[in-house]
Amino acid sequence: MTLSWPNCERTRLEALVGNRRQLASVRQVELRDGAERGVRALVFSTGGGLDFWVLQERSFDIGLLSWRGLPVAWQHPDGFSDPALRSPYSDAGSGIQRAMGGFLVTCGLDNVRQPRAGHPLHGSLPFTPGRLITCTEDWSLPSPSLVAEGEIVSAHLGKTCFRMRRRIAAPIAGSSLIISDWVENIGPAEAELMILYHMNFGFPVIASGTQVALNKNPVPFKAPSASPVSSQDLEPDCRKSGGEGGRFEVELGRDPSGPWPGINIAISGDAASLPFLQFWRDPRPRRNVLAIEPANCDRNADGTSGPGMKLAPGSVWSTRLQIDFSGPTEGSLADKGTLNGNGIA
Repeated sequence: MTLSWPNCERTRLEALVGNRRQLASVRQVELRDGAERGVRALVFSTGGGLDFWVLQERSFDIGLLSWRGLPVAWQHPDGFSDPALRSPYSDAGSGIQRAMGGFLVTCGLDNVRQPRAGHPLHGSLPFTPGRLITCTEDWSLPSPSLVAEGEIVSAHLGKTCFRMRRRIAAPIAGSSLIISDWVENIGPAEAELMILYHMNFGFPVIASGTQVALNKNPVPFKAPSASPVSSQDLEPDCRKSGGEGGRFEVELGRDPSGPWPGINIAISGDAASLPFLQFWRDPRPRRNVLAIEPANCDRNADGTSGPGMKLAPGSVWSTRLQIDFSGPTEGSLADKGTLNGNGIA
């Protein structure tokens, strides 16, 4: 949700609070305990019910995320461990499995999906610390927003060299966030760019009754299961992302249940820069995660990735993702006619 704030309203707010950070803020903190010790986080609180952490040590990905107090992001058993303690090349190239948690894990830029050509599972980007450029509450914008920008460099002199600039903005008093990325080839030769946005959703958002749709079309969803799960049940479902107008939209929703309020989440982006959309589901006990993964490359039958895009030296690839949160009374998927239960397992 984006709000327009006339100057008279901003002036009135000044008279109602001692500090505008009472209404909305982004603050810098450092975690101090266990494997998370030393991880720096930017703590966003929009004042509109959306709260989340941006992890500077982990390529400005998003860790905790909640909406109106409802936990949304799935968490790894080891929390948000310091990347200095982990290597993507460990465990036969599957080291990211020791740290892949939080709302957003950006995979790439040299590889996504299964290891290939000496590259580890989902590449090295998730373990790459970033440099903070700006972090502020910007009340001067037409829509006042919390804003953070950072730069992440992933470079090997004999392989690929990329610099990624990330901007995360969340409107003050709103319930949405926008992730804008620019990736530049800073090497001397053409390079293949692969990127996948691994967005992880957990309980109570992911439970029996959860509904998922891509461009208004239902996506099969397997409810949490205590029975044995086959390897086929854990296979990702990769499909073309494109919808009307060259954009895609994934809708995820659950009605109120027990003590948990209902929630609707909409993820939208540009199908030209992210032409594929992958769903990965692990319904097993003590996992129960659904990953929604826009990507710029297809998935091969063996679990590796199809060709990425080629970037010439100095060329820039960019994309923009928007995530909106709302309650069921603000228009659930069923109310909008998006889903009728068909195809929902």
